[in-house]
Amino acid sequence: MRYVEQEKVIKRMNGRLVVNTIFKGLFMAATLLALLALVVLLYRIITQGASHLSLDFLMNFASRFPEKAGIKAALIGSLWLMAVVAPTSIILGVGSAIYLEEYAKQNKLTTFIRLNISNLAGVPSVVFGLLGLTIFVRAFSLGNSILAAGFTMSLLILPVIIVASQEAIRSVPKELRDASLGMGATKWQTVVNIILPAAIPGILTGSILALSRAIGETAPLIVIGIPVIIQFLPRGVFDTFTALPIQIFDWASRPQQEFQVVAAAGIIILMIFLLIMNSIAVIIRNKFQKRY
Repeated sequence: MRYVEQEKVIKRMNGRLVVNTIFKGLFMAATLLALLALVVLLYRIITQGASHLSLDFLMNFASRFPEKAGIKAALIGSLWLMAVVAPTSIILGVGSAIYLEEYAKQNKLTTFIRLNISNLAGVPSVVFGLLGLTIFVRAFSLGNSILAAGFTMSLLILPVIIVASQEAIRSVPKELRDASLGMGATKWQTVVNIILPAAIPGILTGSILALSRAIGETAPLIVIGIPVIIQFLPRGVFDTFTALPIQIFDWASRPQQEFQVVAAAGIIILMIFLLIMNSIAVIIRNKFQKRY
């Protein structure tokens, strides 16, 4: 007596192989389409803006004449902005994740907080701009300063960093925690010496992705009233500034073709900025992955 009919098995396997081939082709086509769009975009930006890249472009302030327009104020302003956003968002984000994962009681309130943090990660950036305008610009009277913009951008990326840090902390094996506590270490010593070093690769990945989003956002800066053109460099966190996304947006919105070239050159500078940030994160992540 045959328990398996060979013909039915072959027929079903052939059908599954056909479906597998179809979906494999669809997924490959989707990947190639995305890569093609990226390559076309990079090619257009590089070919259009590379000719305008020069030392003068980096050292000049913005101008109504495209041949004299530079990105000095926007570049320095973005560095100031990241100097506020990075420590504020990473310290608050990682600290919140540690509390929620290691110290908070697992109850309905904690679940509610986690759910809302995940939902905040998908809120449009302009909403955070309105929040920053209400709290930091008007209520705290910070105006359109670096500090107000930095706090606003920190609110924008804070949910992303918290969620990424929580996932990284959860991925640390429970055996490491138990071994540390069994050797007499306190909860805080276990967190600092065992959990955080092992979770740093995942935390860094999420943090750099979040900071990359912050440095490229324009809507919150527009809402809180960051100026487009300034002819001076900020000297402190309470000074007015401009940033790369604002400057690029202004150049791209102008009708003159020459300013489109200037905008493309600004985009290249912004991409180099992002590549440097991601490279640093990869180096640090690889260093800790070798240890743990």
